[in-house]
Amino acid sequence: MASTFHIENFGCRAARADGEAVAALLRNSGAAEGLPAEADVIIVNTCSVTAEADREARAYIRRAHRNNPEARIIATGCYAQRASNELAALSGVAAVIGNSHKALAPEVALGLMNVPSHPASTRSVLIQIGAVAPQVLADDAFAHSFLEEAPIRPGAQTRPNLKIQEGCSNRCSFCVIPQTRGNSRSLPPSAVLDHIRNFADAGGNELVLSGINLGRWGRDLDRSPSGPRTLAALVRDIFDQTGLARLRLSSIEPMDWDADLISVVREYSGNRLARHAHLPLQSGSDSVLRRMHRRYRPWHYAEKISELIKAAGPALTIGADVMVGFPGETDREFQESYDFIRALPIGYLHLFPFSPRPGTCAWILHADHPVPDAVVSERMSALRSFAVEMARAHRTQFIGTNLDAITLHTPSDLASSGRTSALTENFLPVELAASISANQLLPIRITAVGPDNTLSATTVSSAQSPKAPLFRSRLQPSEPILETAL
Repeated sequence: MASTFHIENFGCRAARADGEAVAALLRNSGAAEGLPAEADVIIVNTCSVTAEADREARAYIRRAHRNNPEARIIATGCYAQRASNELAALSGVAAVIGNSHKALAPEVALGLMNVPSHPASTRSVLIQIGAVAPQVLADDAFAHSFLEEAPIRPGAQTRPNLKIQEGCSNRCSFCVIPQTRGNSRSLPPSAVLDHIRNFADAGGNELVLSGINLGRWGRDLDRSPSGPRTLAALVRDIFDQTGLARLRLSSIEPMDWDADLISVVREYSGNRLARHAHLPLQSGSDSVLRRMHRRYRPWHYAEKISELIKAAGPALTIGADVMVGFPGETDREFQESYDFIRALPIGYLHLFPFSPRPGTCAWILHADHPVPDAVVSERMSALRSFAVEMARAHRTQFIGTNLDAITLHTPSDLASSGRTSALTENFLPVELAASISANQLLPIRITAVGPDNTLSATTVSSAQSPKAPLFRSRLQPSEPILETAL
């Protein structure tokens, strides 16, 4: 019977890409993926962007050890890089592998599973040391951080992530990522193109390019060899040199949407490039952005949104990250942010309360000027309510129109009712009134928006009427909503 493993991913899309890569390498080496209660090795791919992310990782490790005490647990990811000794002290943990050594995670896992066909170099060390105390692999060099050799195939993930960029060279005052992932590093263009060709040849239809700071891809690469050195040039090469049907770009910082990248959006959107852009905002207040050390101002952000809509058309879905309760955030600053967001044609929000991270500038700011928890909760509630309203307004405008979509792996309860989960190319979740296998690209017609803002749709023939012209409604800025004194 094959040795089994389970990977539990926490955090961002790039972290999930890491987990998918580790899983693929383990499967290719003869290990089988299984449930955590039965696995020989459990890999916990942690996040550390907030204190809550740390807590969730610790809770999962404790629960996994309680439910499967024989399993060897490997903690990896950002928390493992930031505070490896904290995780090494937890019961059941056999190894802690920081992002600096994540490329060695498959070898470590295979060693702990005693896979006979695997080289014994790392395995023998881990068996000897792991039996007494957890092995810790983490440093500041990040020499073994890229999992670039992992194959990307359609399968459990209909729309897998290909992480082409690692680390971040920005220094936002609240962010721990430079500590946990190092400076920006890029996967070479030849490797990116090979991965995408192999994915398309294997029948994959949609791939997501991801990274910690995706828009900075290529800037660290040697300039002497020929080949793309900007994300815009790389995307053009992907469309020119591979048969990939649809490419989706993950989160890109506002200042990295330069004229060339927006030109790529204009050329390919609605065809092979998904009409979807995610631009982290964090705050709509100029003074808060300055304290965050963000490299744009609110007017820059609004300008980029306007340029993207002109390039891609009104069917573009725009998403944003917003942080609430940054140290010293006043009622006036929050209201500025709230009104700024309401005036933007955004389709969805990812909302986060500020979480002080050790070693960052904001850790010190928080000690001097914390925003009370009750105030943060009130502001989060206000933005959550608006986010639901915003998402519904954005999705309602598509009723009666045709969009392209890809079918996903459908949950059993939905499949039993004869329906299929899908995602439109402009990033709208849909339930189709038909039973269709995953990984199918097809045109659909939006028929309704449900109470949970999920769209209902039917399949249509490609010969039917063309997509209807679309417009975007804009919600107006509100009157002041909070009068809490800090």
